[in-house]
Parts: sequence; C-alpha cells; structure tokens
Amino acid sequence: MRKWEHYEHTADIGIRGYGRTLEEAFENVAIALFDVMVDVEKVEPKEVREIEVSGEDLYALLYNFLEELLILHDTEGLVFSDFEVKIEKTKEGYRLKAKAYGEPLDYGKHEPKEEVKAITYHDMKIEQLEDGTWIVQLVPDL
Repeated sequence: MRKWEHYEHTADIGIRGYGRTLEEAFENVAIALFDVMVDVEKVEPKEVREIEVSGEDLYALLYNFLEELLILHDTEGLVFSDFEVKIEKTKEGYRLKAKAYGEPLDYGKHEPKEEVKAITYHDMKIEQLEDGTWIVQLVPDL
C-alpha cells in the first residue's frame, strides 16, 4: 500500500495520505505536506516536537494538526519527515496528540520546493474505503 501522494488539482497540488488506521493516514498526509515544501527523504529525525490539538470533527482536527505543523515550520524553521499520531474521541469532538520528527531547514540539503502559505479545507476528504484503508486529502494554499 502506498503511504502518500501528490495529485494534480488545477493550478495547485493536492496532498493525500493513506493508512491502515486513521492515525497512519494523518501521519502520511503530514509527510505529503512537507514533501511539497522539501525533499522529505533528506530530512533526518534529529529533533522532536510534541503537538496537541483538538477539533469538533475530524476535518477540524486535520486542519488544526497541519496548521500547527506549518506554524512550527514558520516560527522555528523546522521541516519534518516522520510522525506518531494518536487520535481519541472526546465529548467535544476529537483530540490529537502527535510527535513530529525533523530538523532545521537546510537549503542546500533539503532542496526547497514550494512555499505552503496556509492549510485549507479545499477538496478535504477523510474516508475509510471498503477494504479498511483510510484516505485523508486536501489542497493547501501555495
């Protein structure tokens, strides 16, 4: 099973993550997000950041998760290539706790590509297929 991919979307790039679990699909769409920005194959897990976000539904949870990662990128200059995600249902909706592994952006090493300006709900989809595979996708604002 493939883990993630980019897909064509008019003038933008869509990102899609796959997983045997919802958590794995969230992890893989986060990798796809960072691969829009840099070559994630060259990002080493030298630093870890812990993230906790909540959302009233899974769409808000996905948005808040990716937005928090983008904030870390913008404020600390970090890029990430690996994630550990845990999602739990709460009375108010959902809570996500994650560890993001990466390192400071190195222009020579990571080969920057596109700048992601913002996370959007555009073309956002979270679904479980008949075979049990989860797909999580959206089109970020470049």
